[in-house]
Amino acid sequence: MNARTQITLDPQLQRRAQRKAADLGISFAEYVRRIVANDLGKPKPRADISVLFDLGASAESTDVARDKDHMVAEAVWKDHLKGPGGRSGRAARRTPARPKRRQR
Repeated sequence: MNARTQITLDPQLQRRAQRKAADLGISFAEYVRRIVANDLGKPKPRADISVLFDLGASAESTDVARDKDHMVAEAVWKDHLKGPGGRSGRAARRTPARPKRRQR
């Protein structure tokens, strides 16, 4: 559905635009629509929301609400093992025990 719009033009500019539209064999309104559409270009495609699903797909199912504490602890522990500055250091070569998961 089209939206009705009102614009104000300089009289000389309006006459020139109406003359150009007549030369093209189209209405003044169509001429203005084409100019606006050409200036704006094609609309950018909208992102497909389905790309958000299955981002965290893994072999085992997870319940983030239930397991978030364990998941955060594991991520922090892995970061700790990298050592200062994110480099692999002596701590990364050891294989200390991982944080234990709470049983419910």
